[in-house]
Amino acid sequence: MAVQQNKKSRSRKGMRRSHDRVATPAVIYCSCGEPTVPHSVCPNCGTYKGRQVVAKNEAE
Repeated sequence: MAVQQNKKSRSRKGMRRSHDRVATPAVIYCSCGEPTVPHSVCPNCGTYKGRQVVAKNEAE
């Protein structure tokens, strides 16, 4: 098993771990005003790029 020769400082440890964070998700707003994930159908109104692609049942 490998053993380190010198202790890593807190600064160097933080620099190494700087890319390990969880990325914030990208959010866009549909024409209906609901936040949604880019390149996907709006779960609220069922539109994608201005076209109705999923029929939304109005009885709900």
